[in-house]
Formats: sequence, structure tokens, C-alpha cells
Amino acid sequence: MRTLLFILGTIALAVSGKVYFKEEFDKSYEKRWISSKHKDDLGKFGLSAGKYFDDEERDTGLKTMEDAKFYDIAAKFDKFSNKGKTLVVQFTVKHEQGIDCGGGYIKLLKSDVDLEKFHGDTDYNIMFGPDICGPNKKIHVILNYKGKNHLISKEVPAPHDEATHQYTLILNPDNTYEVLLDNESVRKGDIESDWEILPAKKIKDPDAKKPEDWDEREFIDDPEDTKPDDWEKPEHIPDPDAKKPEDWDDEMDGDWEPPMIDNPEFKGEWKPKQMKNPDYKGVWIHPEIDNPEYSPDDELYLYKDIGAIGIDIWQVKSGTIFDNIIITDSLDEAKAFSEETYMKLKPVEEKKRKEAEEEERKKMEEAAKASADKEKEEKEDDKEEDKEDEEKSDSKEAEKEEEGHDEL
Repeated sequence: MRTLLFILGTIALAVSGKVYFKEEFDKSYEKRWISSKHKDDLGKFGLSAGKYFDDEERDTGLKTMEDAKFYDIAAKFDKFSNKGKTLVVQFTVKHEQGIDCGGGYIKLLKSDVDLEKFHGDTDYNIMFGPDICGPNKKIHVILNYKGKNHLISKEVPAPHDEATHQYTLILNPDNTYEVLLDNESVRKGDIESDWEILPAKKIKDPDAKKPEDWDEREFIDDPEDTKPDDWEKPEHIPDPDAKKPEDWDDEMDGDWEPPMIDNPEFKGEWKPKQMKNPDYKGVWIHPEIDNPEYSPDDELYLYKDIGAIGIDIWQVKSGTIFDNIIITDSLDEAKAFSEETYMKLKPVEEKKRKEAEEEERKKMEEAAKASADKEKEEKEDDKEEDKEDEEKSDSKEAEKEEEGHDEL
């Protein structure tokens, strides 16, 4: 018994972070999530586990239900700050409709947001998740800093299929970050380096100018090289084999001139040989100085007021399913939640999808075979009919011949 209590205690210590928000979308979700009234024609959400799932109740998520609509829905939770702590935002998205253009991202909002007025221009702290439209398929990671939104400067590709995918954003108090896709790292680094949030540390010295005698030409014309006397030849010459047509009338047709052909001796424009430039100094590099407007910030990761989460997207084709949202200060908590949700769904969903694809493939093969068999049968029937018609025709001809003999 003591051993069991020790093990349970160890597990509790291993996963003991603070969970600020968790959502798995059951029938009571409307008590927590408020649909915006900003516009009258916003798209409606529903609950669905999709075509392929493991446990229908557990795998049910929030699904977009109407094509060509904006969607705005949000939920509040207790306000918190991530000062001095890691912030982990994680959720799953399934574009089961084969999305062509639409978002699948979420926004972390301030606590004072009016949920009924929530819309695309509402201020937010972080926007994170997939966005797909035509050839553009990326994972957004947008950080708000002092009222301005900043996109990550490095591309983070988003998957484009109909499977469920899990997206995880990690912001650390040392100003580093990491993006996980299906629990695998796809981008990580330093916030200051990968977002143009702060002014550049260095700028070009406005007082520095390239010296007038600075020669950047690595090669120059050889002054000793001269054009050969026989270089100049016309590009085209009269065809020496051409002959004036016998029916050519100089008075009617004018003076006959042979057609022009490419001159085999034409050498093109002459250019002197190149040589190393003895005065070459290399490409001039503009000297840099410290940017007086730059000031380091050790808290680029920090958001002092996080108190709501929202989904604000546009979709041409509906059918996206959001699920398994967790906001926490512990990556272990996020991983544990993933093990109980996404990681249980993933292998079953993949297996069922492959089985369905195989079944569809077999149906198509059977349909193609049936079509081919029918076509073959119809061709054989046509041949049989043609044969019968031919026999009838031959019979009639024979009868006519017999009648002719009888008359004789």
C-alpha cells in the first residue's frame, strides 16, 4: 500500500503544473463558450467526433457547420500572468472537410474582453495555429507587443490533410520558444531573433560613405588586348547559291536581290579579355553603429493579463473540428493531457482511415471491373447482332437469286 501511495505521489509531483484552462467540448460547452453577436450572419458551431474516432464522447470537438462564414466564439477563465513561468498552449485541429481556404487557429485574449463583441479586430495577446489558403499553408505564431501584432519571421509549415493534428506553443521565461506539431518540434529559437519586435541592435552609420576611389570591380578589361583586324564581319550576307527565278521580271518585280543568310564568319560583338583588377578592394561594407533606439527587453515572452481564449476564423468550406485545448505552465501537464486524448485518437483514426480508403479502393476496382465487363458484353452482343443481320442479308440475297432462276 505504501509503495502504491509513493508511486502516486511521484506521479503527482512529476505532473504538478498549473492548468489555467482545459476544454474537451462536451454537451455543456455552451455554458463556457459565448458566441459573438458582433454580426448577425456568423457561422454556427456544433459538436462532432468526425468520421473516424476512437471514443466518440472523448473525441467529440467543436465543429464549424456552415460554408463561407466568419466564426467568432470565446470563453473566459481566471486571469493570470506568465511572469517567470513557462506558458504552454496546446489544442487539436481536424480539417476533415479537406479545407481549401480557412483558419484553424486560436487567440489568447485579455480578461476584460467582451465576449459578445469579440471579432477579428479585438485585441489579443497571442494568435497560434494553422492557416491554409491555396498554396499558403502555415502555422501562425503572432505575438502582440505593446499593442502591435508581430508575425514570426520564419516559416512554420502546416500539414494539409484530413487527419487530426496537435499544435503546441511553448514560451519560456528566458525569451525562447518552441512549436510542436504532433508532439514533434518543428521550430524553436529566440523570440528576439525570430520576431521583428524590437528595433535592430545595429544600424548603418549615417555618416559613413564609400570612398570615391573605392574600386569594387574584381575584373577589368585588359588594356593590352586589341580587336583583330579581320574581326568585323556582317551578321548576314546574300545567299551565294540563290538564283534569280526564270520568271522574274525586273520591270514588273523590280531589281532581284538574293535572300540573306547567316554569315558563318560573323563573330559578334568584340570584347576585350578580362584581367584581375590590381586596384580591387572588395565590396564596400557599410559600417554599423549601435542603434540608439534599441533597448533590450528580457520579458518579450511576458503577458501580464491572459483571461480568455477565442476562435476567430473565416472558412470557405466548413467542417473543421477543434478539441483538446489546454493552457498551462507545465509542458508535462500538456504532454499528459495529450497522452489521454490525442495520442489515443491518432492510431485509431489512422487505422480507420486506411481501412476506409482500402474499402473505397476495392469498390472503385469492382466498379471499374463491372463497367469493363458490361462494355465487353455489350460489344459481344453488338457483334452477335451484326452477325445475325449479315446472315439475314445473305439469306435475302439467296432468295432473290432463286426467284430469278425460277422465272427463267
